[in-house]
Amino acid sequence: MPDANRSAITLAARIEHWPIAGAFTISRGAKTEAVVVVVELSRNGFTGRGECTPYARYGETPEATLATILDMRPRFADGLDAVALQGLMPAGAARNALDCALLDLAAKSRGQRVWDLLKRPAPRACTTAYTISLGTPDSMAAATAKAAYRPLLKIKLGSDDDAARIAAVRRMAPESELVVDANEAWTPDNLERNLAACEAAGVTLVEQPLPAGNDSALSEVHRPIAVCADESVHGLDSLPALRGRYDAINIKLDKAGGLTEALAMADAAQAMGLEIMVGCMVATSLSMAPAMLLAQQARFVDLDGPLLLAKDRDGGLRYDDSTVYPPDAELWG
Repeated sequence: MPDANRSAITLAARIEHWPIAGAFTISRGAKTEAVVVVVELSRNGFTGRGECTPYARYGETPEATLATILDMRPRFADGLDAVALQGLMPAGAARNALDCALLDLAAKSRGQRVWDLLKRPAPRACTTAYTISLGTPDSMAAATAKAAYRPLLKIKLGSDDDAARIAAVRRMAPESELVVDANEAWTPDNLERNLAACEAAGVTLVEQPLPAGNDSALSEVHRPIAVCADESVHGLDSLPALRGRYDAINIKLDKAGGLTEALAMADAAQAMGLEIMVGCMVATSLSMAPAMLLAQQARFVDLDGPLLLAKDRDGGLRYDDSTVYPPDAELWG
């Protein structure tokens, strides 16, 4: 979406630390805080904001991401817009924060909501998944018991005894829809066994069971339930390789490099017959707000990042248990 006003934009960015309530554990390890990079783009008295979460799995660090963002200052001084940005930076966290900040700035400058500028439907409230961290079967059962009233739970797996873990979760949440995220930790040897255990527990979707780049076995085995690509999908150019292996894709703005690419990916994936999941990193509502536009096309919504924090940023999204509402213009868009 080109910006008609091409005057100079000033860029500021910073790293922020947000404590997690307890710990967030997946197959790659645990963390106790979310480290995000916030971008502010200002012009003519208006400021647009964007937030990203650099991810070590993709070789990103907060410090390097911040440096990459700040290196773009001369481009913004020349009036860079969201369309031109796509060709100047690769997909990833840095471009995500800049893309979302540009869209927010355009909306605020014109006194319109961003979905109107993008000619997209206005976002509606939707049901988000709530994540149960990886642990022992007993600890996961205890955590599930506290969240069993939620309609959609996302279960982190990816260790020995996953069959016991998912069975324990199902006992504690007999009415919840379950999706599983193995975070690349299964192997071709245990793939069918673990899929069968998930099928027995009534799981609806399994996310990224095998490592990206080593997932060919998915085209060779019977998949009794839908399998969703996460680490195997980033931008538009990664979609063709998913044919025959995956039934759905998890689109995250930090992977796609912003809302602009993410919306294009959703359109293309649906044309391929793939279901859409919109996901997130553990981050504040400023990260979740742009993804609410993407959520309107999604079968599965996983935007619970702020629910996992000890405290969200002021003016964050409204969560009513598992129902998340669109952002106010002051927050984003």
